Amino acid sequence: MPTDDANLKVLKKLSPHQAGARKLAQKYGEALVCVRHRTDAKGLYRYTTVELLVDKTNVQARSERIVSLKIDFNEGALRSVIRAAGGSWDQESKLWLLPRRVAGVLNLLDRVVQR
Repeated sequence: MPTDDANLKVLKKLSPHQAGARKLAQKYGEALVCVRHRTDAKGLYRYTTVELLVDKTNVQARSERIVSLKIDFNEGALRSVIRAAGGSWDQESKLWLLPRRVAGVLNLLDRVVQR
């Protein structure tokens, strides 16, 4: 087996129903995702690899923690960015509401205020 997978070049990627993968599809059944034929950096060896599906579980959506942001009236461009990112204006508190994760991506966590 190769010692360094980074030096392997993919020659072909086959789905389970394609010629060249059918025998492996019979062996691995529904778990087979794809078959790849690779070659080493010098082209001396060809390797056949398989990708198998080994587990399937339901994904549970994380609840988004909403934070309140203080944005000055004269920061129109920033308000537009927040609106485009899914933020909303809370008229009662006069603050912008945005998921904390998105506020972090936009580098706005220093503007979070407690309500």
